[in-house]
Amino acid sequence: MSSESTNLPPIAFMIMPSFTYTQVGQESGISPSFSSNNNFAVSQFSAFYAGRLFGPYASKALDPSIASVLNKFGIFSQTTYNGVSKTWSWDNTDLRFADSSSVLGHTWQYGISLNNNPGVEDLWNTAPAWSFPFSESGLAPTPAAAPIISGGLAQQVGGLNFYSMIDGHLYFDIGAYRTLNSKIQTNLGIDPSNENKIKGLAPYCRLAFAHYVGNYYLETGLFGLYGSTYPGNDPSMSTDKFTDIGIDSEIQTGFEKNDITTLVTIIHENTNLSASYLLGNSSNKSDNLTTVKATLDYLWNKSFGGAFQYFYSQGSRDPALYSTSETGSPNSNGFIMQLNVMPLNLRTGPTIWPRSNVKISLQYIVYNRFDGSVTNIDGQGRRASDNNTLYLETWIAF
Repeated sequence: MSSESTNLPPIAFMIMPSFTYTQVGQESGISPSFSSNNNFAVSQFSAFYAGRLFGPYASKALDPSIASVLNKFGIFSQTTYNGVSKTWSWDNTDLRFADSSSVLGHTWQYGISLNNNPGVEDLWNTAPAWSFPFSESGLAPTPAAAPIISGGLAQQVGGLNFYSMIDGHLYFDIGAYRTLNSKIQTNLGIDPSNENKIKGLAPYCRLAFAHYVGNYYLETGLFGLYGSTYPGNDPSMSTDKFTDIGIDSEIQTGFEKNDITTLVTIIHENTNLSASYLLGNSSNKSDNLTTVKATLDYLWNKSFGGAFQYFYSQGSRDPALYSTSETGSPNSNGFIMQLNVMPLNLRTGPTIWPRSNVKISLQYIVYNRFDGSVTNIDGQGRRASDNNTLYLETWIAF
């Protein structure tokens, strides 16, 4: 989309200065550049090229018939500096062609997306690529397990998807992903060593239905990803296989000066670990994992808000696979509470850059269970509550 009110390309930036405190510090710290606790950091700095692929230039420089075609190509491209690892890399990227038509009296919006993260082209914040918490500390402990679809392939793959929305209600998306060449990944700032390389293609599918009921916007859907991988990029023992199936729902409503959103996502993953087992990377020949995220988000007067999430994961105990877990278990659960202030949402930014905005967030994560139990196997070491995290962040976009 473009208002064509500027001759500038569709470029934007964001920066996230932050402070992280955990209930008990980490003995060796999470990075050589930081202490065991109470760390200030620039969590990330990102540059975006996002909007019409050719910005305002096609309409201004070319024949209208040519410009009308070129303006159907769009892009969301993010390049990020990670202030914890001190590295640059490409981030979520989606290049697409989009158009609309009418077929037998039904509106049909459709397109083709070339992207680098399964689900990044999705419309709702229930997809793992765009889910709450939208930002979190890179300096705090996190549970050992997550489904592959929840970021396990992000920026390592390239995928081609065909999607369509019929009458603003029925949405479907089908595509396939494959691992990018190691040299390409390295040039884009991604370390390909020890990643789970996809053998051939990993098909992805998405089906969702959305509609209004009074003042409520409701969406419910399914998504899935299937594939075979060489564990640790080692083809010597054939492949592992994974099947991820997710269900999701989102409800949004607004009244007077208030907006309320609820988000629910459940993902179940089955893995056949025959290759990992032979390589000694897994204690089991097969595992399963189920994750749940349920979020309630409230915004008053577009300026002050809060969010609450319950998260839960449970699966097979596998000491070799979950080597960072003191119990060998992926079972974790807890709560995320977050307060937000967006002082510029109802007005423009400062004169020097009126199209800027800022969100100040205070986030607190409470763990009831962390990687299997309240304490480790022998009753010593870190308790689940030791990983409770206070995270203060200023998110500046301009």
